[in-house]
Amino acid sequence: MIKNQHTIYGINGSGAVLASRKYKVIDIFIQSGSQAERDSTITQTLNYHGGRVNIIKAEHFKAKFGRLRTQGIVVIFNGPVEEQLPSFKSKSGNIGLLVLDRIEDPQNLGQIIRTAECAGIGGIIIPKHDSCGITDTVIQVSQGAFTQIPIYQVSNLHQTITNLKDEDFWVIAMENSLKAKEWYKIDYSGKILIIIGSEGRGIKKLLLEKSDFKATIPMEGKTNSLNVSAAVSAVIFERLRQIST
Repeated sequence: MIKNQHTIYGINGSGAVLASRKYKVIDIFIQSGSQAERDSTITQTLNYHGGRVNIIKAEHFKAKFGRLRTQGIVVIFNGPVEEQLPSFKSKSGNIGLLVLDRIEDPQNLGQIIRTAECAGIGGIIIPKHDSCGITDTVIQVSQGAFTQIPIYQVSNLHQTITNLKDEDFWVIAMENSLKAKEWYKIDYSGKILIIIGSEGRGIKKLLLEKSDFKATIPMEGKTNSLNVSAAVSAVIFERLRQIST
């Protein structure tokens, strides 16, 4: 696979890529007579990408993409990772960023991207290594949300967090420990960086040491932890509730 080249299919995800105009679109494959060919959200974007549109007879399309639930459209494009984190030093107000440490399941990462966009998070930071990275599965699961939220892939999470603290961010780590506060008792207003670790290994100790607060979600059932995407959802929607009231 070419670096940073991805395939997305289905009307919602493909339509989001085509409408955003942020990415270099390489090829658009549309099944003749399909739902996608009739969908106005798709057809309205095709003139902009004219030379890359391939209308294919149904039998040829199904032979090429039959294993996927495409709704009649497949898009190949470059994106969506950014490698240069901008400076937030001169910015003020409510800015929320997520740092995802050692998230290895692409389904979870895709769900987190989708949830983060819905909750008004301003960006997601992931490591170049020790993570599943941005795969086709990740972008497919996110249902086009990745087109609306910056995703930064950095070489050194520890240094990135240090830099953001220097830019006046408060750091909150999701961690089950005796020193952790219940997630809704933490103030999420202002510049906030939320660190989430993997379900199995949690957050690296070096990153935990950079946190100003630790947040936990107490469990009452026999299962000792939430799915990581569910835990992220609880925290970032609590942040949204606080800054919206």
